[in-house]
Amino acid sequence: MSTYEDRLKALREQLKTDRLDGFVVPICDEHMSEYVGAYAQRLAWLTGFGGSAGTAVVLPEEAAIFVDGRYTLQVREQVDGKDWQYQSVPKTSVAAWLKDHAANGARIGYDPWVHTKTWVETATKALAEKGAELVAVERNPLDAVWTDRPAPSPALMMVHPDEFTGQSSAEKRAAVSDWLTEKGLDATIVSALDSVAWLFNVRGSDVDRTPVALSFAVVGQDGIADLYVAPEKIDDAVRQHLGNAVRIHDRKDFEPALKSLSGKKIAVDPEHAVSAIFAALQAGGATVVELRDPTILAKALKNPVEQAGHRAAQRRDGAALSRFLHWVSVEAPKGNVTELSAAEKLQSFRAATGKLKDLSFDTISGAGPNGAVVHYRVSEETNRTLEPSSIYLVDSGGQYLDGTTDVTRTVWVGPGEPTAEMKDRFTRVLKGHIALARAVFPVGTRGTQLDTLARQFLWAAGVDYAHGTGHGVGSFLAVHEGPQRIATSAGGQAGTEEPLAAGMFISNEPGYYKAGEFGIRIENLILVEPREIEGAEGEYLGFETLTYAPIERALVDTEIMTRDELRWWDDYHAKVLEIVGPQLDGEARYWLEAACAPLTRG
Repeated sequence: MSTYEDRLKALREQLKTDRLDGFVVPICDEHMSEYVGAYAQRLAWLTGFGGSAGTAVVLPEEAAIFVDGRYTLQVREQVDGKDWQYQSVPKTSVAAWLKDHAANGARIGYDPWVHTKTWVETATKALAEKGAELVAVERNPLDAVWTDRPAPSPALMMVHPDEFTGQSSAEKRAAVSDWLTEKGLDATIVSALDSVAWLFNVRGSDVDRTPVALSFAVVGQDGIADLYVAPEKIDDAVRQHLGNAVRIHDRKDFEPALKSLSGKKIAVDPEHAVSAIFAALQAGGATVVELRDPTILAKALKNPVEQAGHRAAQRRDGAALSRFLHWVSVEAPKGNVTELSAAEKLQSFRAATGKLKDLSFDTISGAGPNGAVVHYRVSEETNRTLEPSSIYLVDSGGQYLDGTTDVTRTVWVGPGEPTAEMKDRFTRVLKGHIALARAVFPVGTRGTQLDTLARQFLWAAGVDYAHGTGHGVGSFLAVHEGPQRIATSAGGQAGTEEPLAAGMFISNEPGYYKAGEFGIRIENLILVEPREIEGAEGEYLGFETLTYAPIERALVDTEIMTRDELRWWDDYHAKVLEIVGPQLDGEARYWLEAACAPLTRG
């Protein structure tokens, strides 16, 4: 179908055939993944929206698309307002909108393999107040009209060696078995793709930018695990790696297997398991116990091998980024660098390390006003030149066997001088970044409690940013990994109330965005570590900065920085020079030395 308008019309016709009065289309797959394979990109196919979080609702005469603050600008650029109403989360929700807009007695369809049980319960209750009904479909009606829908990836599952994981799969599964014994449970369902990958020390290439393989697992109290994966994805190396204690089954047999667990007590994570999993277990007579997936926290607490691997990945990644920043400083002022060519050049510097397996997400390469789109994704249609005397924002990362990186730098493209407003906003973001990097806090502190540190200087100027301040990061896994998060508690976002614990990787990324003009973000990854304090009453934590690459000095207003903040800047850049300097030579090395020079008043 040639246009999004045609696709919306075709879906409405299919809904009539299926005797449905509406349908809900989220960005999701059967594993509640943030980033999904091409086969599951239903929302993008239907609407044109390219973000990683959003939901559409299609009714006979109207349709709406729901996104959070990260995508407020992007959704309006990519989705036709003639056909779609723009809705902002958490100001409203799909359930609340359906309650107001669905007809009395309407049958609203949903695919139980792409929604959580909690969402189903909430939407069912909202619709019931309207005399309407939420209906689980056996076949997704959108798939019926998406005639050229890609098939799921057939790529092989791969072994991720213990030299990078620091712990064998057998040890991890034994810990899950012990947890089940302690809880008096027979088995647990592991359905999140990165959890399966971590637990079995395997990786894959089924989802762009996230090295996972499409699979489910059931782990029993007896230590035996059942792995459900398409047969063509398994080779002898994986079979040998998994051993006799892991039984391999076809992925299509997962649902029937759930229905065969009659009389068993099964743990299921309501945040990471779709509604269909609960329905299948209950239909088979199992007793479902809602508990967090036991791999979630264990995966977040990086062991010494993973920490060392991440530092090695950051060293090479910081050098690649520094080479790129030098290149931008030379080429961009000539006026012939575009967002696309810059992103390609940055990827080439990472690839030149010989260690890059993939990017960790699509590079956010935003020149001028495009930098104000928080999760901007450059395309041929939106591609802008990095114009002289403007701000350029680049948020990027790499996937390496020993670590996953994520870093944002905001660059002043010369010649000329930034405006006073640009320098003020950048410096307030920088001050917030430094405040969080220097934080010391007692064990048990939540992400919500630290979030204010990063926002305080922006708030003092009457401005803010509509995204979280920090997200967890995996070890050659998902660039966004829970359960930890540094953010406000608005909308009940998962992870904000998770206590930070030693061993967690997390980002530090305050920002500021002026719609139609420029965007600013400074992001490093940090590690939660024990902090020794003489005379301390109790245990305390702090952060080790892991990312090392120069921060743009042309945008700093030293007059509003304190002596301690200036000292942090000087110490940080001395460390950049120490770590990155030996990896550069020639003009790039001279540029780095100038970029890392101490920052003083005047």
